[in-house]
Amino acid sequence: MRYSQLLHTVGEEPLFETPLLSARNVSLYQAQRRLVDWSKTGKVVPLRRGLYVLPKAKRKFEPHPFQIANRLAAGSYVSLEMALRYYSLIPEHVVVITSVTTGRPREWENEFGRFLYRHVHPRYFFGMEYRLITGQQYAYVAYPEKALLDLIYLRKGGDSPNFIQSLRLQNLEQLDLNRLQQFTNRFNKPKLHRATALIKHLAETEMREYELI
Repeated sequence: MRYSQLLHTVGEEPLFETPLLSARNVSLYQAQRRLVDWSKTGKVVPLRRGLYVLPKAKRKFEPHPFQIANRLAAGSYVSLEMALRYYSLIPEHVVVITSVTTGRPREWENEFGRFLYRHVHPRYFFGMEYRLITGQQYAYVAYPEKALLDLIYLRKGGDSPNFIQSLRLQNLEQLDLNRLQQFTNRFNKPKLHRATALIKHLAETEMREYELI
């Protein structure tokens, strides 16, 4: 396979994996060898074993970090602080793209950012949706209520009033309080029931203040 053929095969795909090449009358072994050679010369950029992106000069558009996060670890969704920032529920800029997975914890760092994966038991792997992030790029992202509960569940002392206050939660009208309670019931953890009571109080207080204004 020539490099020009790779560019044609990749087309509009911001990310591609080895099997995409082997589908074009090229054996998997040949495809792997080609990609290794092209990686050494900077013609492709490896993000992890088997996952690649074209160099910046050859890309038709930039892959969104959320899509990269999903592809780095199959069976994961973006959550915790990054998802909360995406929904404008917290004011701070967030650098690390943290995802939830039922696999083992992992971490990758590349030109697109730092990607961290937190493990949860399969029974807690729910509450995400496949969202249009930008342009034609989709990614699995936690609902805002689940992102908040994931953070509290995975953080030691996450149910403490001090921790919840430190998040400086804002725009709480975006939260579906019924869904928040449903997700909390599904976790069935006293820690999350305590935290949910605090969050609902904050949201209701915020709504009353808006009504007064």
